[in-house]
Amino acid sequence: MRVYPKMYLKKVQEITYEMLQENNISGMILDVDNTLIDYDRNMPEGVDNWCKSLKQKGIQFCIASNSNQKQKVEMVAKRLEIPYIYFAKKPLKSGLKRAAKVMELKPTQIALVGDQIFTDVLGANRMGMFSILVDPIEEKDIWMTRVKRPIEEYLKKKYQKRNM
Repeated sequence: MRVYPKMYLKKVQEITYEMLQENNISGMILDVDNTLIDYDRNMPEGVDNWCKSLKQKGIQFCIASNSNQKQKVEMVAKRLEIPYIYFAKKPLKSGLKRAAKVMELKPTQIALVGDQIFTDVLGANRMGMFSILVDPIEEKDIWMTRVKRPIEEYLKKKYQKRNM
């Protein structure tokens, strides 16, 4: 089913080089809001080092955020020293295609990491990318996302039961 991720983890820092190798992943597209930073634009401790470590092992990165706030997305991209696409319009394909082009990788070589099923996971699965769902950094969200969270929680529970 297109709404189920290929992998579900608590946070981005749980993604290891070995996991990526096992799934033939050479690049990652990262979401920003509640995946890399919280509502107040704070990045959890360790995200910088996690990203740097994977880059040193040859993993490529690109941010694809649905945010239309270029400065916010650019701030995160500069901190992690990776390219970015803002206003990516996930789950539509256009922003994800641009991110794949930036990394010069095929969709099957890319993992998309995000905290939302109806944007990140659905977009990745539609593109043939490896979808990785992570828990949101915090509960605070924009109103549109808050409306979807109960449905996402239901789907996460179904996913976890299926994969036990």
